[in-house]
Amino acid sequence: MRLADADTAQPGLTITAASQTGGKGQRGKTWADEPGQSLLMSVITSPDCGLDSQFLFNACVATAIADALQALDEHWDVRIKWPNDIIINDKKAGGVLIENVLRGNKWVWAIVGLGLNVLQDHFPPELPYATSLRIASGRNYQLDDLLDLVRKRILENTAQISNPGAIMERYNASLFRKGEMQEFYNDDLVVNATVLQAMPNGQLEVALEDGTITYYTHGTINWRWL
Repeated sequence: MRLADADTAQPGLTITAASQTGGKGQRGKTWADEPGQSLLMSVITSPDCGLDSQFLFNACVATAIADALQALDEHWDVRIKWPNDIIINDKKAGGVLIENVLRGNKWVWAIVGLGLNVLQDHFPPELPYATSLRIASGRNYQLDDLLDLVRKRILENTAQISNPGAIMERYNASLFRKGEMQEFYNDDLVVNATVLQAMPNGQLEVALEDGTITYYTHGTINWRWL
């Protein structure tokens, strides 16, 4: 962000860290890591689209990462938990945070941050739904190799957003728990709903138990791990 503010950022510039002391997650949450165990990277991109395509851009990023990981192991089931958590075999392996730089009404930069659990062999009891590439496969991975693979996919997928239908079709093909009943909650309610699809505007379409179709916006509803 400092590079962007100083006009010294360049598309494709990628910054990595062996460890983070102030890792950020969605909606103000923190992202914790063990030094040297995770792929921690930020890729600077220059979106070739308008602000009304923010979720399409997000979908391109998430599917790029999912595709890159699926190519590593055909036995994995790699999914995207709405809007952009990375799931391997029903457990969370990584998360994405995209921060935008706007100047006037122009979308100048999108900084794609990724935290991916790679070499961890255990997680604390309070994180029962976390996993790593090592846990999922029993193998070790070189962080530099993963960096090159994921970075290339992200830049390729986000280079041109020209077919919204195809982008959303690919995203929804990897949507975690699609077609399954899921519990959602916030301060006011707890509901069970069938996950139908994500929409181009970023909302999640679900069917309530009485058959009513409704739409959730990220940040207004929470996902209960089952």
